[in-house]
Amino acid sequence: MGALVALLASHWARRLIIGAALIGAVLLFLINLRRAGETAGRHAERLKQMERQNDIQRRMLEAASTRPRDRDDLADRLRGGRF
Repeated sequence: MGALVALLASHWARRLIIGAALIGAVLLFLINLRRAGETAGRHAERLKQMERQNDIQRRMLEAASTRPRDRDDLADRLRGGRF
């Protein structure tokens, strides 16, 4: 009778250990998934910021390319109303 109880106890103990291991694996997976989501969010925000900075720099370069070359060019533009 004692051997049967030990056998049943060990069977349930194994099931309990396997169940706990599965729950632990699922929890680790969910934690890792959350971290991956946070990382992706940070990368997306960084990409938006870089795109905004690149757009500003492109507009500055375009404005610089059409600026007057010297004072005479500036005076001609002001006289002609093209500034």
